Amino acid sequence: MTLKKAHELAPGGIITEPGNSQDFKTGDWREQRPVWNKENCIHCLFCWIYCPDSSIRIVQDESGRWRMDGIQYDHCKGCGICAFHCPGKKGNKALVMEREEK
Repeated sequence: MTLKKAHELAPGGIITEPGNSQDFKTGDWREQRPVWNKENCIHCLFCWIYCPDSSIRIVQDESGRWRMDGIQYDHCKGCGICAFHCPGKKGNKALVMEREEK
């Protein structure tokens, strides 16, 4: 094996292909994951606003309102920020963290 010279190495810390984050599935190392309970969801979208990984899926309904549609677990790292900020309905959160079973 021969070592590469400095000019042959790929640049570190530089995004050489912008917009490629969807190609990398980064959610496979989490210990906990958010679970969505539709009945307790008021569709405030706080989870979508606060999610650092854009893992909350939203859709626009027939009336033009945006609503939560689920969680994209391929990119979710299990940080729990979405569950922390979820107000829920009548004190029951729509997002709760549970242990990841693999």
